[in-house]
Amino acid sequence: MKFMRLGSKPDTFYTVETVRSVASEVSTDIVIEVNQITFLLHKVYLSSHYFKFPLLSKCARLQRLAAEARQLNKDKLELHDFPWGVEAFEICVKFCYGMTITLSALNIVAILCVAEYLEMTEDIEKGNLIVKLQVFLNSCIFHCWKDSITTLKTTKAFMPWSEDLKIVSRCIDAIASKAVVRPSKVDWSYTRNLQEKEKGTSQISANPTCDGIQNRKHDPIPIDWWVEDIADLEIDVYWRVMVAIKSTGKISHNVIGEALRVYAFRWLPGMSKEQVLTESSRGITHSYSSDYVDIATKHGHLLETIVSLLPQEKGSTSCSCLLKLLRAATILGASPSSKMELARRVGLQLEEASLNDLLIPSLSYSNETLYDVDLVQTILEHFMTQNQSPPTSPCTTQAYEKRRTRSAENLDFVESRRSTAATHSAKLKVAKIVDAYLIEIARDANLPISKFVALAEAIPDFARPVHDDLYRAIDIYLQEHPGLIKSERKRICRPLDCKKLSIEACMHAAQNERLPLRVVVQVLFFEQVRAAMAGGLGVHELPNNIKALISAPEGDSHDVAQSSSYDDGWDTLQQNVNSLKGDLAKMKMQLIEADKERRDLQQEIAKSSKSKGLRAFPSKPRKIFGKLWSSNKSSVGEKL
Repeated sequence: MKFMRLGSKPDTFYTVETVRSVASEVSTDIVIEVNQITFLLHKVYLSSHYFKFPLLSKCARLQRLAAEARQLNKDKLELHDFPWGVEAFEICVKFCYGMTITLSALNIVAILCVAEYLEMTEDIEKGNLIVKLQVFLNSCIFHCWKDSITTLKTTKAFMPWSEDLKIVSRCIDAIASKAVVRPSKVDWSYTRNLQEKEKGTSQISANPTCDGIQNRKHDPIPIDWWVEDIADLEIDVYWRVMVAIKSTGKISHNVIGEALRVYAFRWLPGMSKEQVLTESSRGITHSYSSDYVDIATKHGHLLETIVSLLPQEKGSTSCSCLLKLLRAATILGASPSSKMELARRVGLQLEEASLNDLLIPSLSYSNETLYDVDLVQTILEHFMTQNQSPPTSPCTTQAYEKRRTRSAENLDFVESRRSTAATHSAKLKVAKIVDAYLIEIARDANLPISKFVALAEAIPDFARPVHDDLYRAIDIYLQEHPGLIKSERKRICRPLDCKKLSIEACMHAAQNERLPLRVVVQVLFFEQVRAAMAGGLGVHELPNNIKALISAPEGDSHDVAQSSSYDDGWDTLQQNVNSLKGDLAKMKMQLIEADKERRDLQQEIAKSSKSKGLRAFPSKPRKIFGKLWSSNKSSVGEKL
């Protein structure tokens, strides 16, 4: 921090309780009261055989006040409600006496405001205080990075004078001009973030690097070197600084996003792991506390300001940070427009989200669920509705644009296919995230079936190649909601496609008494199909009811089952299910025996050099399994 000293005489001010005076042989002849502090000063000062007026000669306002007091026969001047403080007034008085005063970024604003109030201008005396303060501001404060920030932080206490004197705007311009400087040309000290950003902590390092370039001469200066320092600013001036920086067009949107992330972690509650949601933040303990309401309102304004500053470019702010902002918006009761804007931004990059970030608590009095499922549903809808237009082939665009070379058209088509492939990959990732979310929210006893099913069915069929996680979520929901009626259990199993269950999941589902009987039978069917196909049977050799389920579109096997001729008898199949399980187990044992026979036959062929035996090998297991299936096919058909 830079300093400036004015004057050369020693400081002879002394204080007795609430009275401050100057040690001098000449008696005081003017009394000025400033905010209940009395100053005994000299209106006329005798020096070297001539009279000098140190106060009145430099302060035009005091001259007028002294004249008015003389006309009204008052013995003192009163400056009540003096907004800049007694200390700043005393410094100005010391300047009039020629005593040594020290100027810095911490007191320059207050002193300048008092000097302007007292009208210590060049018109009344050359070399007066105001001009010296302006020289210090222009030559030192606005040329120093940290001094500009420090000065800007002090302006809040002296509004609107600091604004009228253009101190605020000049500080903002000085900060913005330095923030856009190339990192290679930064030769001043700045606060360095020594923590790991991956940990997501909001605590700024207590021991920042502040010794300039020499302590980090071997380390490259990051492009976001300035974000930590301006994070100490109040939100109103921070907004103005960020607008000034963005208006230059020299800072990338990723750096702007990082600056907003640092500021949000610095000031907003609930943004880091250390800031735990307490009962007070849920509005339970302090719901009627005016202090809590004031704090929540302040934080809500801060959050909405951050949202308004977010760059429009996708990926400028991480999905994790956006979801943390959305969580904070829910806790603080931010405006619906801010929440929807954050939900839209999260939806654009939902594939980057994590399960923990999606678990946003529901604090609505009209919603008793543990987590805000409606908000996640909205985010998912934004994700699914982006990039809806499919890629067009080169031939379809020829009618709308001029003829181009075949290579250029093919290149455009390849690029469009690549972007579509990336979207497909993102949907696969989102499907896994949603299934993990369903597993978590399924434990909520207050979660309605409609919300669970709506969220599960929002994922397209191709994005969920395996339904194991979905089955697990359904099973947990059935376990946590034992009072569901038959129609409700059928409804929650509606998104489940038994053809996409793994062998382990099928084995579990076949023994799961919580599932509807319809689903258990479907699982047994497809388990039989899987075993048959593994043994080499064709689809035409299977029973008609199984072939109907196989030929159904993916995800619609339940519809086929509902529309089949067996629909009226589903509820009477409880006894036959156990028989089907036995047939399945028997079929697996016979397949194991057939596989053992095949391996024995392979060993015999390896020992023999006859080509006839080699040609006969592939048809052997098929014949064995054909006999096996023919012995069981009629019994299975009768039971169904």
